[in-house]
Amino acid sequence: MIDISELEPIVLLIVSSFLIRQTLIYANQGWAKSYSQTISFFLLPIITYVITKTISGNIALSLGMIGALSIVRFRHPVKSALELIIYFDLITLGIATSVRTKWSIQLVLVTILVILFVKFLGNYFKSKGKSFYNISFNEGIEHHDLEIYASDYVEALENSKFLKNMINDKENKEFIYKLSFERKEDLIEFKKKIENEKPIKKIEAQIL
Repeated sequence: MIDISELEPIVLLIVSSFLIRQTLIYANQGWAKSYSQTISFFLLPIITYVITKTISGNIALSLGMIGALSIVRFRHPVKSALELIIYFDLITLGIATSVRTKWSIQLVLVTILVILFVKFLGNYFKSKGKSFYNISFNEGIEHHDLEIYASDYVEALENSKFLKNMINDKENKEFIYKLSFERKEDLIEFKKKIENEKPIKKIEAQIL
């Protein structure tokens, strides 16, 4: 017969993992949406919890478990520092739950609050026309892109905070501007402002 009290930590871990995943998605961390990441979010804390409970108080079993786990190799590349930290956070969540539930709840709350706080700061600085952090293409953030072809230099594009790259194609006598946006609304608004600029020949938008 399964003791209900033994299931409570598992339920806590599942709910905590779900909340962290949803908070990351809200913060535009697209990598957290995938099937493999979702399964990892739910299973990693539970596996860590079970391991910690199993080896607690048994030195011989602890040493054997360390030897067994040392064989495991992760082949999936970690794309960003945040992804690595979240994995460590989930592992710590499992360990903390096995020791004291209060610590795991505090960890989850702090994790969610930090993610939301940074998201809020980013939005606040954007409203002031500034940037709290740079957009990175390799950290799992979903981007909406504009690729603009112009026959001449366009000052509005050159000085834009959304500009990521500019290519001067001398062979075809055109300038290619590549801009990236975190918010679809920013892309649409910016596109309306510059689409009537005379040097611009073509605009290609990639909205996710």
